[in-house]
Amino acid sequence: MKKRVSVILAAVLAAAALAGCGGKAAEVSTAASEVSTAAESSTASVSKTEETSAAPAESVSIKIGATPSPHAEILEAAKEALAAEGVNIDIVVYNDYVQPNKAVDDGELQANFFQHQPYLDNFNEENGTHVVSIGKVHYEPFGIYAGKSKDLTNIADGAQIAVPNDTTNEARALLLLEDNGIIKLRDGAGLTATKQDIVENPHKVEILEVEAAQIPRSIESVDFAAMNGNYAIDAGFKPSDALAQENAQSEAAQTFANVIAVAEKDKDAEWAKKLVKVLQSDEIVKFIDDTYEGGVIAIH
Repeated sequence: MKKRVSVILAAVLAAAALAGCGGKAAEVSTAASEVSTAAESSTASVSKTEETSAAPAESVSIKIGATPSPHAEILEAAKEALAAEGVNIDIVVYNDYVQPNKAVDDGELQANFFQHQPYLDNFNEENGTHVVSIGKVHYEPFGIYAGKSKDLTNIADGAQIAVPNDTTNEARALLLLEDNGIIKLRDGAGLTATKQDIVENPHKVEILEVEAAQIPRSIESVDFAAMNGNYAIDAGFKPSDALAQENAQSEAAQTFANVIAVAEKDKDAEWAKKLVKVLQSDEIVKFIDDTYEGGVIAIH
């Protein structure tokens, strides 16, 4: 700006010098006018350049897969804030735990939001995929819900209990059954437990391994069902409906936070960072707390 003023001043002085050498006043006026016009043009050009450099980065559009509740609902709540950050999302709803990871690995989706880290690790190992977590959003307490029977404390001999058939969620269900005195697992079974790890079964309960998304649909045909929180919510159950729920301090509760996942090549993408930022924001934490009444717990 100082340089531009100096140029203008020099031009005016030069015009004045011409007048002192016999030039007419009109010539001085014309020169000054031309300099002023040039200055205005220069100022406008600089302002335009500054305005362009200050303009927001071009927005991006991504497809993100999610199971219906609460994941797709949380993403819907975050849409406006994400758009303000330059990330427009197209939510693709899935009703299973397999296709969303395959779609991210194949490039059909840029991200997904439906799973916890142990499930993702196991899926990658079994399928040779390269999908990674970029951030935790919430935790869903795993619960045991009534089917044909209502009393978990006086469970009948031979009662049938449905549990998810994938490795990590089956272990989670069995640990919850153990915590409630229904079975006992071998020492060290932990988060990889299967029904083959049951060493004590005083009521001879029958453990039925069912695809996680199908458990709510089959609950009327079993005595009890151990369900993931998102499928319980989607089926119309409330947290208060659970006969038993994971303790917030349990190993499972500390391990099974739901994550945002992307292809490994996209883990450092700017849009991925913004996705995490918004989904972990105070606005979304409040939405989760207000909407799900303890059925979904935001990671603070």
